[in-house]
Amino acid sequence: MNKNEIVTQTFDINYKDKAEYLTFPAFTNSGLVRHLFSTRTGGYSEGIFASMNLGLNRGDAQENVIKNFNKIADILNCSIEEFVFSDQTHLDQVRVITKEDAGKGITRKKDFFDTDGMITNEPGIILATFYADCVPLYFLDPVNKAIGLTHSGWRGTVKQIGKKTVEAMKKNFGTDPANLIAGIGPSICENCYEVGAEVALEFKKIFPNDYHEVVKTNESGNFQLNLWEANRKILLLSGILERNISVTDLCTCCHSEYLFSHRATNGKRGNLGAFLGLL
Repeated sequence: MNKNEIVTQTFDINYKDKAEYLTFPAFTNSGLVRHLFSTRTGGYSEGIFASMNLGLNRGDAQENVIKNFNKIADILNCSIEEFVFSDQTHLDQVRVITKEDAGKGITRKKDFFDTDGMITNEPGIILATFYADCVPLYFLDPVNKAIGLTHSGWRGTVKQIGKKTVEAMKKNFGTDPANLIAGIGPSICENCYEVGAEVALEFKKIFPNDYHEVVKTNESGNFQLNLWEANRKILLLSGILERNISVTDLCTCCHSEYLFSHRATNGKRGNLGAFLGLL
């Protein structure tokens, strides 16, 4: 994608070896982490997976996916043995990750499950979560040098997994939410995300006073869900300062030629990846 096609001040578009990837200036400028959010460009996969598919369980040729991960590792100046993969099941579990977990999900078998959020204060490992419309949440505590990376679909958002990630960082690392830097990454936008009344009701329960800022009613009387705003509000309620939250405003569904989208392709797609590690 031509950078001029996207108007943003909250993330940078970067290029290496034909791959485009996104970063948050606030995280880059900290000098404490390496991170990125992948796009579809610059990989080895073909067809519906073209080309930077990071899903090992989508039906793509495994050798191509591994080559894609190796390219991401090269961009991050690490090896795939440092990656630790989440086990995403749209729940609200947050796990403390250590060097003992290095490679789990890619070079070693995972021994933990139902984990949509991960936190660590150890360098030498790269947290990795995966997407095709859901919301990636990045966290950095620059004082205690700790990080978190969390997958938040509508179910995770209703369960306020972003807040639970902040609480886990506070419990395990002494994080003060007021010091946290947070990023809300590319995901499906409000205009593309029509939901049923039962989903809208779940959001009304957690946002009783500002529900209409999170869920709108369209001309057909159906509901449009704004996951970006819902997660932003949850992070604010968690104690993160508004000035420390970056929101990309880049829709996976609107830009399905550039970012994988489950809804735009009826599930015929690969996975995007979010990566975050301490230096």
